This record gives sequence, structure tokens and C-alpha cells, in this order.
Amino acid sequence: MDSISTAILAISLIIIMLGMGLSLTVKDFTAVFVRPKAIFIGLFSQLIILPVIGFSLINVYELSDNIAVGVIILAACPGGPTSNLITHLAKGDLALSVSLTAISSLLTLISIPFIINLGLQQVLGEGTVIQLNVIQTVAQILIIVIIPVGIGMLLNAKKHEFALKMLEPVRKASAVVFILVVVGIIIKERSVIIAHFEQAGLVTLTLNLLTMAVGFMLGYLGQLNLRQRVSIAIESGIQNGTLGISIATVLLSNTGYAVSSAVYGLIMFLTAGIFIFWANKHIKT
Repeated sequence: MDSISTAILAISLIIIMLGMGLSLTVKDFTAVFVRPKAIFIGLFSQLIILPVIGFSLINVYELSDNIAVGVIILAACPGGPTSNLITHLAKGDLALSVSLTAISSLLTLISIPFIINLGLQQVLGEGTVIQLNVIQTVAQILIIVIIPVGIGMLLNAKKHEFALKMLEPVRKASAVVFILVVVGIIIKERSVIIAHFEQAGLVTLTLNLLTMAVGFMLGYLGQLNLRQRVSIAIESGIQNGTLGISIATVLLSNTGYAVSSAVYGLIMFLTAGIFIFWANKHIKT
């Protein structure tokens, strides 16, 4: 996405995150950390299983160097703010999703350079040291996720009746934004979408489906409830494609590496839409 599209999406997410906070209380987060099993399972799926699957796929599929490196970049970038939106629409455990996003975003400041440098060595046989902008990454999570959710929670605590009235409108607005993002990506990328899909479609679809399935199964094996399993599946399978594109184009100065993230950005919204439909059929609120 270009800078204007990214800014529009960021503003939309800020508003939606504020709305999501209307349904959350401090108790929700306390419950997550008092019984931290779900957090540990989610982080294990995001930071260990996801990269392992990514490295495995570049050895299974016959890929160009650009696409292979792009897959590794994706596998190093677990869910960002978009995963919180999708969890909200899927009626997953939103407090768990927000907590995983915040914690994993800080941990990836260390894991992303390590994973990508390892991937560059495997694919290209050379080492390239990359460093993430710590202040920018932390600021993004604070501005887009933490602060808006916190304001929403404060409104819920102080103006509970208002919060209750806004829950359904916020859910509908979130769905509209979700659909507009998908349509916008298709329109914007229509001229190159077929060529990109031929290069990276199958491997990125496999990455998406496998990581969601494994995240869900780990939650099942860990005896988590359905809402928690849904959250972990989404956090595991919805990678931060925008961050992946930024790493490829800004830090590695290679737009070819960004193709996998661009294709994945479209695929994940389509598969997420199907998963949201399924989850809404099975989760009763």
C-alpha cells in the first residue's frame, strides 16, 4: 500500500480500536495474565512455529530468490493491528489478541533481524545486518492499538450505557472498513495482481492456512476455549504485511522482496473473511 492508503487504514484502525475498547474492561486483561497459558501458546505459535513453517515452505516450493526472501520476511512479522480487527469481527478473545500484539511487537524487535538475516544467508548465501527502528515500531503500536483501546476502556468504565449502545454500530463499522480494505487492495493492484499471484500466490496461501490451522490446533491441545483458539489462530495466521513491505523496500531496498507481502495482504483478508464467517456461526455472544 502507498503512504496515503496506509494513513487511511491507520486512522480507520485507530477509530475501530477505540470502539473495541468499549467492550473491554481491566478484568479482561487481568484474566489473560492471571492464567497466562493462552499468552504462552500464542507467543510460541507466533515467534517459533511461524518462522519454522516459513523456512520449511521455501524448501518445499521452487521459488525465485525474491519470493523466498519475501516469505521469510512475512514469517518474521506476526500479526499487527489488523489482526485485532479480524479477531473483533470473529468474536475471538479481544483482550488476548491485543495482549499478544503488544508483547509480540516488542519481542520482534529482536526476532525479526535474527530471522531475516538467517533467511538471507540461506537463500542468498550472504549476511545482511538489518535493524528495526525501535522508536517507530513502539510508537506505531501505542498510537494505533494501546492508546485507542485504553480510551475505549475508560469510556466503558465511566460511560457504560454509552459503551453498550455503541457496541453494535462499531462492529458494523468494522465490517465495512474490512470490506473496503479488501476492495481497495484489489482495485489498486489490479494491473499486476495476476502476475504477482503466479509468483507468490500458492506459497503465501499455504503459509496463511498452515499457520492459522496450527495456531488453532495448539489452542485446542492446550485446552483453551473456542474464543481463545480463534484469537491465537488469527494472531498466528494474519501476518503484518505492511511491516513486511516496509522491511523489503526501506531496510533491504528491494521491491522484489515485497511481492510476497503484497500478495499475502490480499490473500489473508479473503481467508480471514471465511474464518470470520465460520467463527460467527460457532461462537455465541
